Amino acid sequence: MSGKTGVEYLQRLKETGEKITSLTAYDASFARILDAAGVELVLVGDSLGMVLQGNDDTLGVSMRDMIYHSNMVSRACRRALVVVDMPYRSYDSVPQACDNARRLQAEGGAEVVKLEGGIEQAATVSALVKQGIPVCGHIGLLPQSIKKYGGYKVQGRGKAAAARIRTDALALQDAGACMLVMECIPARLAERISKDVTIPAIGIGAGAHCDGQVLVCYDLLGLSSRTPRMAKNFLEQGGDIPQAVRAYIRAVKTGAFPEICHTFE
Repeated sequence: MSGKTGVEYLQRLKETGEKITSLTAYDASFARILDAAGVELVLVGDSLGMVLQGNDDTLGVSMRDMIYHSNMVSRACRRALVVVDMPYRSYDSVPQACDNARRLQAEGGAEVVKLEGGIEQAATVSALVKQGIPVCGHIGLLPQSIKKYGGYKVQGRGKAAAARIRTDALALQDAGACMLVMECIPARLAERISKDVTIPAIGIGAGAHCDGQVLVCYDLLGLSSRTPRMAKNFLEQGGDIPQAVRAYIRAVKTGAFPEICHTFE
């Protein structure tokens, strides 16, 4: 594709069965590399709290942090769609969510904002969409809720838990979300949800049958203190960073990544 990637283009990829590729970026240098390599979606993730700030979780990331990093990334992305996380406690109420999402757009250059949660966030998603703000939902493992989970644990195991996550996906779609991220859920559940929803469903630790994949760029390059199960170090194959990113894109597009060892049952 030539020109700027939009939500409509990702929708066409889903409809044609071509996998969507996504990676996180937190600064202009990495964003420029990902953009040039051909990643369709660059996510400015609140994971920066862990990979850049050295925290154990994402809960300390502020709106100021997200605007700062989003601004750098958005200026570097000439082609890729820029999706930006709304940080912890920045969307506790509908008015607060609308105000902060507008700030991410106006000050940070966000093209889509992402928030965590399912059916309980439907009213917020609907309000944002009515304000003309595209929204990406996030279901399954919710990093901003790890205190409730007692850590980073796979979600959706068992019939009742799986049904709740599927309900969450449909509720977000009905509220107007333009895409979903599904994190750390069983591969068969992710495959079912990807087929049930009409919007793109992008997985991380959710198996190969999602509409696309997203990884933290530091995990892709082996820069994290440990590589989580859902990730693969593409730099260890040799070459430089741009080559590693292109290898990731090829692997996602051909279905070679993720493998069984990167997924959960």
